[in-house]
Amino acid sequence: MFPLARPRRLRRTAALRSLVRETTLGPGDLVYPLFVRPGAGVKTEIATMPGNYHFSVDRLVEEVGRAWDDGVRSVILFGIPERKDDEGSEAWDDGAAVQSAVRRLKSELSELIVITDVCLCEYTSHGHCGVVEDGRVINDKTLELLTRTALSHARAGADVVAPSDMMDGRVGAIRQGLEQEGFEEVAILSYAAKYASAFYGPFREAAGSTPQFGDRRSYQMDPANAEEALVEVGLDLEEGADIVMVKPALPYLDVVRRVKETYGVPLAAYNVSGEYSMLHAAAEQGWIDREQAILEVLTSIKRAGADVILTYHAREAARLLR
Repeated sequence: MFPLARPRRLRRTAALRSLVRETTLGPGDLVYPLFVRPGAGVKTEIATMPGNYHFSVDRLVEEVGRAWDDGVRSVILFGIPERKDDEGSEAWDDGAAVQSAVRRLKSELSELIVITDVCLCEYTSHGHCGVVEDGRVINDKTLELLTRTALSHARAGADVVAPSDMMDGRVGAIRQGLEQEGFEEVAILSYAAKYASAFYGPFREAAGSTPQFGDRRSYQMDPANAEEALVEVGLDLEEGADIVMVKPALPYLDVVRRVKETYGVPLAAYNVSGEYSMLHAAAEQGWIDREQAILEVLTSIKRAGADVILTYHAREAARLLR
């Protein structure tokens, strides 16, 4: 009791605060999301996500090299296709932008962790994450196409494939496909609890993946549900997921905590585009301190229980944390 108990004693200096800090955030916790497209010499800023770009493979390799120098050791790649069709067939084309980027990155930075997003929404003409028939996304027919995509990424050299579609059974289908083709060492990072969120808007503009009809609420999770997230995570772990993810991060920190406490497995959280763009816009207006806000946001995600944080702030945060 006061005056003997004075918690401020250990807040007096930066060294003391560091000594007793409960949550440690480092560059190694961060994954840098990047958009890659066909062509050469392309670096086009994304209007809805200032400071982020569409890169051709050559310019992407340059960007990743700079990120590596900043301390970033992991990236996740999203593809912008040359063409779209009803099935999203460019997703599993071995010569497409993502596959080409994986090969180049692994040849030039062998220690880099390369994760690939496995979904069809960027590649389909209708913008949905699977096969569409009579206005409905057909779960089981989609699994084969997702597996083809994951195998194409594995052949290119991806360390981790990350299915983000929220089809039932996709982790098991991909795991079986990888095992059968001799890719048993390729890990699966499952978007296990992916909510139907308003915070994906800037990404959908960047990836050209806005649905052309309806929405994704029939397969992404209801934002009101937390118990269901535990069910989804449990199913994906049973099917062979190595890392599970909660997406988005900030509106669902309670879910991050519950997943960590329930399963105790490697856990990722995605600090998504809407979260990034809101912070950026507020900082541009001078309403918040950008650097302080970035570190506070990322620390909150780590404190909630995430081991891995996917964030568009990765390079800037890594520089701040060095």
